[in-house]
Amino acid sequence: MYLKYFILFLLLSHSQLLTHDGCQPNWRDFASITRFDKANLELELHTKPDNRVVFMGNSITEGWVQMRPEFFKDRDYINRGIGGQTTPQMLLRFRQDVVDLDPKVVVILAGTNDIAGNTGYTSLETIIGNIKSMAEIANANDIKVIISSILPAIEYLWKPGLDPATKIITINTALKAYAEENNFIYLDYYSAMVDDKGGLKVPDYTAANDLVHPNKAGYLVMEGLAEKAIKKALHQ
Repeated sequence: MYLKYFILFLLLSHSQLLTHDGCQPNWRDFASITRFDKANLELELHTKPDNRVVFMGNSITEGWVQMRPEFFKDRDYINRGIGGQTTPQMLLRFRQDVVDLDPKVVVILAGTNDIAGNTGYTSLETIIGNIKSMAEIANANDIKVIISSILPAIEYLWKPGLDPATKIITINTALKAYAEENNFIYLDYYSAMVDDKGGLKVPDYTAANDLVHPNKAGYLVMEGLAEKAIKKALHQ
């Protein structure tokens, strides 16, 4: 009896890993590993700037360059955000989209989509561990590390009922302690943007029909904090 249910569990688990055509997804597709191939190659064809900074992240990072392109134009800031990504996906592409670009600094902003379960359930310990792994890979390659807090949120409209606010605080507390212990910079977007309920301030920093992604005013706050952190990292 138990063997029958165990076999059924394995079949169901396997079926969740199949695409619509019955094939197992390629890890490169899972991580969108080729998304920035052309952009990365173009960087390699030019003289490497002394102060290159790579922003690794999800849709909050990707939306940054879309909403505030002037922050990334004609400077050494390279945006490598991909909407919807979780920390396992970022880890898979971290070498290609960060380390191989040989930056001086990496700004890691991750965890929102893990809490939302975009690629299945991920424990808070695993989320924290994955972000630590990215930081340690960068550090081993002589890249200065800036670990960003997860932005505040009281609800994910695409995954309602998850109560992310308390989980975000737990992760941010652990990331701040880890950064301090390892002489990494902790970039505290959370404290600068949170409201009295634990979410992004509406309409100050996000829209009422969004609650997760910053508006232009929100990104301006992030830019001021990021530039201070980057300057500090470059002079460490």
